[in-house]
Amino acid sequence: MHYYTLILAFLWIGCQETNTKQAAVDTTSIEVQEEIVEEKKEPPFNITSAYVMGKFDPAKDSSFVVIDVKYADRAGLYLRTETYEAFKKMHQAAVEDGIKLIIRSATRNFDYQKGIWERKWTGVRKVDGKNLSKAIPDPKMRALKILEQSSMPGTSRHHWGTDIDFNSFNNNYFEKGEGLKIYQWLQANAAEYGFCQTYSPKGEGGRPEGYNEEKWHWSYLPIAVSLTNFAKENLTDDMIKGFRGAEVAPEIGIVKKYVLGINPLCQQN
Repeated sequence: MHYYTLILAFLWIGCQETNTKQAAVDTTSIEVQEEIVEEKKEPPFNITSAYVMGKFDPAKDSSFVVIDVKYADRAGLYLRTETYEAFKKMHQAAVEDGIKLIIRSATRNFDYQKGIWERKWTGVRKVDGKNLSKAIPDPKMRALKILEQSSMPGTSRHHWGTDIDFNSFNNNYFEKGEGLKIYQWLQANAAEYGFCQTYSPKGEGGRPEGYNEEKWHWSYLPIAVSLTNFAKENLTDDMIKGFRGAEVAPEIGIVKKYVLGINPLCQQN
């Protein structure tokens, strides 16, 4: 009788150990699954190609809000609500440190960007003092010249409501005096509020192509990263059309070099 009691006792202990191990495995499995879900960040909203290409009116989109003129150099500018709220917090912190951030440009949809591009393309607006329609008759070379300062319609990050131009469109402004103080403050503090300098110097950190450095252009990463990833997976050169000179987009490699040719630090949130 004593013999059978011992056997039953051993069997009971073995079952308890198995259950304990299984519980540990189940718990670990749940923790791993939770980590995977946490790492897989979903886009903050339903992203479409039309949105990424700026084919909408921010004034009619509830995700956008008008910027108070006290923050900008003119009325009528728009940002996504998330970007605007983050900017206002950053602006307040800057003010406390004696820094004044002024929004010079924010959301520009496809039609707005088309107006900028075509005025330069046709020579209505001169570039470096030249009428490009006459000075550069070759379409590809003319497009590349405009791309030194302006995006092709459908390819600008300003379509997204995540990108802001601050204070000046001239790098020299940010290299001395008040401009240097502003730039140094942004470098030290902007990341805390989710912003990143989109176009770092070429050749640094693996950015050999695309736009020249823009010390004034900053992206709000919590939204912009998902849009960048969408563009990488879905946007193609042949989708860039509907304006003068669009035919050279594939020849230039506009998506890879310009849409995706950004500061590597701005590709992760």
